[in-house]
Amino acid sequence: MNQLLRQPLLVLLLAWAAVPLAGAQKLPPAVRGGEAPNPMCGRIFTNHYGPYDYRTHRSALQIVEDFHFDAKVEAGLRGINGDVGGDINYTLKASPNHHRALISMTRITEKARNDRLPGMEWPMECYFDRAIRFRPDDTVVRVLYAQWLHKRNRTEDGLKHLDVAVTQAGDSGFSHYNIGLMYLELGAAEKARQEAYTALKLDFPRQGLIDALKRAGQWQEPPPAPPPGAASGAASGAASAPVAAASAGA
Repeated sequence: MNQLLRQPLLVLLLAWAAVPLAGAQKLPPAVRGGEAPNPMCGRIFTNHYGPYDYRTHRSALQIVEDFHFDAKVEAGLRGINGDVGGDINYTLKASPNHHRALISMTRITEKARNDRLPGMEWPMECYFDRAIRFRPDDTVVRVLYAQWLHKRNRTEDGLKHLDVAVTQAGDSGFSHYNIGLMYLELGAAEKARQEAYTALKLDFPRQGLIDALKRAGQWQEPPPAPPPGAASGAASGAASAPVAAASAGA
């Protein structure tokens, strides 16, 4: 089942990572969650450029991508300024939660079967650690990290990050849908089904998660919504009960 899910999910994650957010150019660079140093993965601090939040500073990061993260670097074919690992490393220092750069570095390290390639200042896991310390509320990073952990037989750790991502996804049907796909890949079918229900309630149009649950024999139709006025009627009945009881006592 993992092979069936992985490629569609990766396409969705890349699309998710590419969605620009409004107002990106208006916010200054900032570091949140980077104050506590990690002796293994380095402290996150203000560089000569950045660090910038990938979700809100796309325009500010364009110059970094032009000189360090073009299409060939992203594909892992060659570096612009030396080793490809060095260019992606630079990109992830300028923007620790740069979704596409994290996906790219994950791909090239997995292909090389080496978690630390020339030009990388830290092992691969440190780049996830730094991204989460920089922006703990970034659900894309949590999903990518959960998949990375699962591939290394650390599924329980991955599920913890997905559980956090659910609490941060808010009313984004796209986020709940992607989290659900990853829950299913990690074997948590019940949680995947709940995320599918949430995505449906938020009118997210894609059916891939439901189809995957059906193929796995894990789909159930969502429970019917209560009829309009049922909740208020129940509340009204509860409120009138003491009055009725008081009248009976009188």
